[in-house]
Amino acid sequence: MRKGVRWSIVATCVWIALVQPIEPAAAAPSAGSSSRHAKANKAKGVATAKQAAPAARSAAVAAKAPAMAGRQSSAGGRQPVLASRSASGKSSAAVVRSAAGGRKVVAAAANRQGGRGAAAAARAAASASRSRPVALLPATQRAAEVAAAMPMAVPSIGEAIGLHRVADPLALRSAVALVVDPSNGEVLFQKNIHAVLPIASITKVMTAMVVLDSGQRLDEVLTIEEVDKDTERYSSSRLPIGSQLTRAELLQLALMSSENRAASALARNYPGGFDAYVEAANRKARQIGMRDSVFTDGTGLSSGNVSTARDLAVMVATAAGYPRIREYSTAQELRVRTATGHRVFRTTNGLVANEHWNLSLQKTGYISEAGNCLVLAGHVDGRQMIMVLLDSQGRYSRLGDAQRLRRFIEG
Repeated sequence: MRKGVRWSIVATCVWIALVQPIEPAAAAPSAGSSSRHAKANKAKGVATAKQAAPAARSAAVAAKAPAMAGRQSSAGGRQPVLASRSASGKSSAAVVRSAAGGRKVVAAAANRQGGRGAAAAARAAASASRSRPVALLPATQRAAEVAAAMPMAVPSIGEAIGLHRVADPLALRSAVALVVDPSNGEVLFQKNIHAVLPIASITKVMTAMVVLDSGQRLDEVLTIEEVDKDTERYSSSRLPIGSQLTRAELLQLALMSSENRAASALARNYPGGFDAYVEAANRKARQIGMRDSVFTDGTGLSSGNVSTARDLAVMVATAAGYPRIREYSTAQELRVRTATGHRVFRTTNGLVANEHWNLSLQKTGYISEAGNCLVLAGHVDGRQMIMVLLDSQGRYSRLGDAQRLRRFIEG
């Protein structure tokens, strides 16, 4: 059976409806943290998708969001999942529900205020200078001012709400982990899979699906423009302004090398423009059953792009039905002509070259609020598996966690 047909069949299955909730973790946080989490866990109701995106930018909303630190990972029992088909014949993923019958949605935000520590240091320095005047060279003075103005490191949302304190049998460095067999929806490993978190460049998988669904010509040449620059995080890019590439080349650079300007150009050139792209991305998410996901741009640079491990597994299963996405995301390199000459772009995922994985789809991602993220579809223990890792601590820890999960599944 052809890969595309097989994955299309897999994507139509309605799965990942867990039959039992995750129990509270045994690990006890600090007294102050316990009090906050206890109050948050008493909160009732469900955060809507419209609330999730703004929450990723607001520390005030984060204080009111349901805490996920009380959820414990589960690797035993290999829980089955429920599958169903709608009366019309169209399948859509079922809502994941707890024993209490309600969906658990986390919409938390990183604390961007960060300058309190620097302000305290500045006040201490001012106090010291009053007691013992020190003459500084202009350059040194300027360096001190810049250092004092630097904000403190922003923790990931998973770290801020305590997901990393949830223990798991493999001691993973990822706050969220899910391994599922897409042929039957069997969950083989799970950890905090209902937590709604920023997904960084994993967003680009949705961008690719929406662009391919539009039917636009892949050989059409698009231009990287000034508007494609990252003005939110000021990240670098190897695609100079003025570069002209085909839509197919931009798709591969977005999926393989996670090129933000490539993804931005794709979303900007979507029929109807950027706003139409955002609407299409969220419509696509609803159509395939991503119930707790919101998309706000095509790159993933915005922390407003949020999802759960469960939703991302649905997205990966659907995306694996697109031959172009499988091909582009698992390519190792691409040489293109840019505005300043030829350049070679390479994959961001070291597992692509590992023949033991035989990846059919992969995507990496990182922003400070999301931590290091990874989704993939590959072979484990002789069968196809979908793996989702979110908010991993350390640049290479997501790959290490993937290897740990592989060894666990293989026994």
